[in-house]
Amino acid sequence: MGAYALPALYAVLVWWFSTGLILLLDHRPRSTHALSMVAGTGVLGLSLWAIGASAGDASAGSAYIAFTAALLVWGWQEMSYYMGFVSGPRTLGCPPGASGLQRFRAAAATSLWHEAAIVAGGLAILALTWGEPNRFALWTYLVLWGMNLSARLNLFLGVRNLNAELLPEHLAYLGSYLRTRAMNPLFPVSVTAAGIATIALVLAALGEGATAHEVAGLSILATLMALATLEHGFLMLPLPSAALWQWSLPKIADARPMPSPIPAARGETPCVGERRLAEVDGH
Repeated sequence: MGAYALPALYAVLVWWFSTGLILLLDHRPRSTHALSMVAGTGVLGLSLWAIGASAGDASAGSAYIAFTAALLVWGWQEMSYYMGFVSGPRTLGCPPGASGLQRFRAAAATSLWHEAAIVAGGLAILALTWGEPNRFALWTYLVLWGMNLSARLNLFLGVRNLNAELLPEHLAYLGSYLRTRAMNPLFPVSVTAAGIATIALVLAALGEGATAHEVAGLSILATLMALATLEHGFLMLPLPSAALWQWSLPKIADARPMPSPIPAARGETPCVGERRLAEVDGH
């Protein structure tokens, strides 16, 4: 049992701490972000090196290294976006009157360069692990990418809990692209697919003939997928998910207003105007 419990516990602790650390750095004063990104880029380089160095190793330890390094690469992607260094051509709120495809295009423009950077990171990991026995860094990165994209689409379409307090102050305008709804058509599909993937990974880890390397790596991936599914649940369930990282969040939720999301009762209601967003940001 320890062969499964240890990697699962490791995945939970590393996921929880790394998420909190990124939130902590993102919410620090803007004057600290450049130094954080320099340090983060150094960690990115070391992580890519570790992925390449461990790719040919099929031991249980190499699965831990691959997972940790891929998580750090993903952490750089998140830092660069939420600190505003790699975001998109649009850095304003949703334009007045936008709905449907226009609203989606405006929202996509806020993270276009970020998405390109994610693709580049995935291709780099693919190249480093191509033809090698240890590809858990690639699978970890793809799980993080896929579940993050799913969460963002669900936030765009509408969820009960927006968790707007997780947004740094300089990204308050992103709240104007979100919608509060009791349910959206994508959410059941996302949760069902994630649940099936989690079960499949668990069964693969428990499969007869699985090596120590496969048991460790698949147990970690199954735990990561389960955590991502749980995060999706937090979008709809009346639970204070931000409390998990309260230690890393400044007390800003009550100190500043957030742009109002689109209420569900009004359907395709126009987004919050840019003038109001400027007032929120104090400009």
